[in-house]
Amino acid sequence: MKTPRDLLREHSLQARKSLGQNFLRQPHTAWQIVRRAEIAPGDTVIEVGVGLGALTTALAQAAKRVIGFEVDRGLVALHEEENDLPENVELRHQDILRVNLAALAAEVGEPLHVVSNLPYSISHPFLFLMLDNREYIRQVTVMVQEEVAARLTAAPKSKEYGIVTVLFALCAKVTPLIAVPPDVFYPQPAVQSRLIRIMFTPENSPPAAEFSLVKKIVKQSFGNRRKTLRNTLGNSSFWRQFPEIQEENDKKLGEWLLRQAGISDKARPEELAPEQFLHLARIVEDMRQGVASS
Repeated sequence: MKTPRDLLREHSLQARKSLGQNFLRQPHTAWQIVRRAEIAPGDTVIEVGVGLGALTTALAQAAKRVIGFEVDRGLVALHEEENDLPENVELRHQDILRVNLAALAAEVGEPLHVVSNLPYSISHPFLFLMLDNREYIRQVTVMVQEEVAARLTAAPKSKEYGIVTVLFALCAKVTPLIAVPPDVFYPQPAVQSRLIRIMFTPENSPPAAEFSLVKKIVKQSFGNRRKTLRNTLGNSSFWRQFPEIQEENDKKLGEWLLRQAGISDKARPEELAPEQFLHLARIVEDMRQGVASS
């Protein structure tokens, strides 16, 4: 079996740091990922970042069909020349961040089952892509940096607690699975990695319009986490998003909002539970509806 280094050299390629490429070099790790992804024999699996195909090959043995997305044209050409991917794998030369996931789910015929040894350069945009398309996604099993996994599962009042923590907590269950050391990759990353599972919970998630408002509040609140919510939510940049709400003093609006929610005006964003941000969003929406009906 060729090593990742040898395979790349044969095709005059190298791992591209700009694309966050760290290839799995141990089949055992690929099989661990597949087992944790809980793939059924009839499943169609979406793989993000096919790379050199170690995980792809393992997925193909567990699933009925694998649709693999790879942005690096050199790697797509490598697989075409080597003809090394199983017959039930369809390799697509596309950037997952530009894929219409609603159309992909319609093509597959069911919510998407996504598995990835994720290129770390797209960790955050990928997570927000999953979040924004959650109605089309069944499950995501993904390898991320340990620090990203920590943010997704952080508790309030911790330094890791932030925007992604709150937003995912309101519509998904995030489960840390296995820690993965740098030496299972080529080249070795400078960070520890962790496999996580994201299960979206549509039955408990806020409606789309409400969730959009929560996102605005959370991003405004954590935009400067050292400031109190009185200052961040009393900022004119926040209230300009709601021109129908009129008040000469935006700070008074922020103070009123916090008072209505039973939150101290000295509180900072990391002190609030996810449900409290949702409560703030509902109050703002009530304000907007009240203005509209008056």
